[in-house]
Amino acid sequence: MVVLAAGRGLRFGGETPKPLAPFRGRPLVTHAVRAALDSGLAPVVVVVSDAEVEAVLPPAVRVARNDLPELGISSSLQAALRAIEADAEIDGVVVGLADQPLVGADAYRRVARAYDDGARLAVASYGGVRANPVLIGRDHWREALELAGDEGARVLLRRHGAVEVPCDGTGIAIDVDTPEDLAALETRPMEK
Repeated sequence: MVVLAAGRGLRFGGETPKPLAPFRGRPLVTHAVRAALDSGLAPVVVVVSDAEVEAVLPPAVRVARNDLPELGISSSLQAALRAIEADAEIDGVVVGLADQPLVGADAYRRVARAYDDGARLAVASYGGVRANPVLIGRDHWREALELAGDEGARVLLRRHGAVEVPCDGTGIAIDVDTPEDLAALETRPMEK
């Protein structure tokens, strides 16, 4: 299980890294990390580019560094894959985003179960709309390690197709890109 938390958050603005923006009394990143840990998927790897973000993470997670977040989300995905690729027992990885604090643990579990059903690429859908998390089987990692820019798994999903996993009732996959997005989410209920 991977949570990408290394983005620069340029649209969010401000001096504080977006993953540290307060949401419901805690840093934004901690909500996604808590759902990842609660999913039971292991290990949980969090990709960071900032020591301040790393400092708020619980000791139960592995940290992977992305020292070049300006290269886009593909660089964070690659940092995550490099952190786990030596572990031959990991055949696939579920990827979530730190700026989606209302995605619940069950969404991660459902997407992971798609691997057991034969999927090597899978994507959550909410009301028929594709969103995160996504599943990337090991047989697609080499290709993912060659991606560039600000597109990650979406490139693989377009090239090869993916199993859609209905995740209605497991949370809300809305990105926090701006302070206004964060303020709007404050009023949304948390789903499990």
